[in-house]
Amino acid sequence: MYLISELAAKLGLSRTTVLYYEKLKIIQGRRLANGYRYYSEADLQRLVLIQQLQSAGLTLKECQSCLDVELDKAILQQRLAQLEDEITAKLQAKDLLLSLLGERSQKHLHDELNKRAPSAHLNWLLKQGYTEKEALRLRWLSKDMSDHESYMHDFMTVFEPLERWGPGSEEATLKAIAAVPNNAKQILEIGCGKGSSTLLIAKQTDANITVLDNESSALAYLQERLHKEQLAERVSLTCASMTALPFKANSFDVIWAEGCVYVMGMQSALSSWKPFLRRDGVIVVSDLVWLNSQPEMAVKEYWQANYPDMQLIESRIALFDELGYELIEQFSLDQQAWQNYWQPLKARLAELAPSISESQAVKDIQAEIALYENETGQNFTYHYFILKLKESK
Repeated sequence: MYLISELAAKLGLSRTTVLYYEKLKIIQGRRLANGYRYYSEADLQRLVLIQQLQSAGLTLKECQSCLDVELDKAILQQRLAQLEDEITAKLQAKDLLLSLLGERSQKHLHDELNKRAPSAHLNWLLKQGYTEKEALRLRWLSKDMSDHESYMHDFMTVFEPLERWGPGSEEATLKAIAAVPNNAKQILEIGCGKGSSTLLIAKQTDANITVLDNESSALAYLQERLHKEQLAERVSLTCASMTALPFKANSFDVIWAEGCVYVMGMQSALSSWKPFLRRDGVIVVSDLVWLNSQPEMAVKEYWQANYPDMQLIESRIALFDELGYELIEQFSLDQQAWQNYWQPLKARLAELAPSISESQAVKDIQAEIALYENETGQNFTYHYFILKLKESK
């Protein structure tokens, strides 16, 4: 026989819980002549069995039912499925904590945040002490806070000597320039990189050109090229972020942004840059787009992870209209424009193969190149949109 305190101690329960079980008639206490309540060995063993069943996820009511009648296997199957879901969730929580501690890859974490909460993701990275430039690169490139520095070192080792850091061609840039009004006096080029387009714009127009990029080494290279071409007098260089343009409102007739709006997202970029355009101003943008609504699965999975905001051409045009822009010209890059980018990149990787072949940055670049090599021209492309501000009503 056990006093209530003894029974509670043996089972690791509180006195209140034991009384609650008695109230539910799971156990039957007896009050003896001395006034104390006592419980039998059968009560003890019944509660041991209840505890075992509860550890499997059964409710107290279900446990009591299992004691009094034959086991309900449907309920047991239901609880098993629930438990498996909980185990999966716990393992995911463990992986997340290990990722945040730098003991496991963070790629999945950053992919999910970039896809489902891009603004909050960027703000969170800034709160972790990253500059905006570092945060944007981590968000789009390294996707790993613990290895970001070494990743970017390898990434820049690959790209720094290359003239093009993205798909493009002189023909495409010239075609876009031809769609720009001839009377443009002030042009802003955002994300100029090493200036492949800058030189063409300067040679094909009489405008004063302001170029902006957050990569100082690219701007230094462009400065040298401008001096050699005797174009430096009409081109001013600004090292700053495209997310917070350091210019006065209504400063430019044309804003030029080839292959860089993905950094902010098309809607955010066009909304943020709009105040800097003069009346009837023009924006030239090129961006990755889907060519059909049912792309190959491997291609779809790659771009969903690396550019979740990628859209069909029709969806982009609808967005432009909503944001107050009129489409005046559009066209896609041809295959040669893609080869201008990835073939020199592939050759550069071959050159570096002995030294950084195990680098995660190199592996990511190789995966990107493999995608381009296998592309049939039916899934995606870069598409140019030349947009004009609608007249205010």
